[in-house]
Amino acid sequence: MTTPSPNAGALAGVKVLDLSRVLAGPWCTQILADLGADVVKVERPGAGDDTRHWGPPFLKDAEGNDTTQASYFTACNRNKRSVTIDMATPDGQALIKQMAQQADVLVENFKVGGLKQYGLDHESLRALNPRLICCSVTGFGQDGPYAERAGYDLMIQAMTGMMSITGRADSEPGGGPLRVGVALTDLFTGVYASTAIVAALNVRDNGNTGTGQGQHIDMSLLDVGMAILANQAAGFLATGNAPTRQGNSHPSLAPYQDFPTQDGAMLLAIGNDGQFQRFCAAAGQPQWATDARYATNTLRVKHRTDLIPAMEAVTRTRTTADWITLLEDKAVPCGPINTIAQAFDDAQVKARGLAVTLPRWADGDTAQDGVQQIAGVASPLRLSANPPVLRNAPPALGQHTDEVLAEMGLDAARIAALRASGVL
Repeated sequence: MTTPSPNAGALAGVKVLDLSRVLAGPWCTQILADLGADVVKVERPGAGDDTRHWGPPFLKDAEGNDTTQASYFTACNRNKRSVTIDMATPDGQALIKQMAQQADVLVENFKVGGLKQYGLDHESLRALNPRLICCSVTGFGQDGPYAERAGYDLMIQAMTGMMSITGRADSEPGGGPLRVGVALTDLFTGVYASTAIVAALNVRDNGNTGTGQGQHIDMSLLDVGMAILANQAAGFLATGNAPTRQGNSHPSLAPYQDFPTQDGAMLLAIGNDGQFQRFCAAAGQPQWATDARYATNTLRVKHRTDLIPAMEAVTRTRTTADWITLLEDKAVPCGPINTIAQAFDDAQVKARGLAVTLPRWADGDTAQDGVQQIAGVASPLRLSANPPVLRNAPPALGQHTDEVLAEMGLDAARIAALRASGVL
């Protein structure tokens, strides 16, 4: 790890070799890249990460026409450099081993044992570079009866019970298990993996107590999927009663759900008795706050079948905007149920600068397709001294191959020979 400059990102000087693809691994390495790490993404020549082709939707060219580049890839690969190397070839394996010797961190999401055939497994690479931190992301972890199975977010959401608590009850119209609208376990696995990597870097490099040694990190989508059941898992473990789907209401809070309004719907998230009392006063129903059925949250949960219909009759009398205006200065959490388009048009989202546009310089696929600007969502990590810097758009396939290999000491003739032989 090199010494960062005073104004560099928090992880400046950290070199990350990214052998992952799709979402969980790339989400992890994008977090590291946003924080200043130099992330080099190794992709298959001619094909690249699977998500480059997961469209529609596709990026647009200068004339507004679809390109061949799926927008999915851009969600989790900014601030990285892309090189193309065929790891099935001896020369490709040698290049990756050389890169691993110069890296601080390696992230991969091959099946258990999948890299061993190439000599690129964590044991082999850490024998070459004992300081290397290797993070393996798999569906089910490195051991156990399912270790060799492929794992996908949707499968994990189903297996962990996440889908059993998502959606409306079977007795209601549209009832049945549902997946969360984004690949939640993939994303959380990426976040947990980045946290584990930062912890391993600290163990290795922390002043006089640092070990100077890397280690292996075993990240499992199944483990993460079970962990993020959070209070629902805690409730089951405490009682033995499995929670069920109940739409947008909360198992432990009431009223905490969507409510119909005069022109649509709104969300009320009342988390304590004081908020409920203030809502009742503002809504012109002060008697609810003193009703023996509703005086405490526990009572409101018990009697929600009486409370919610009574509230719905009142919430239908005003528009969503009117309710938000009425409750805004009373510390009663209330808000709209936006579409994604409405969310990006929200004043607070705009004020926080959460939609960003990054340039991809006119080379690689860009020159062919005319894509110059790529939109994305800003990093939510707000460090006061070392904030994330969004330096570069998600790279074109192999955009940085020559640059990275030259940094490794390969001359132009050697790079040309490797490319001619199909290694790059």
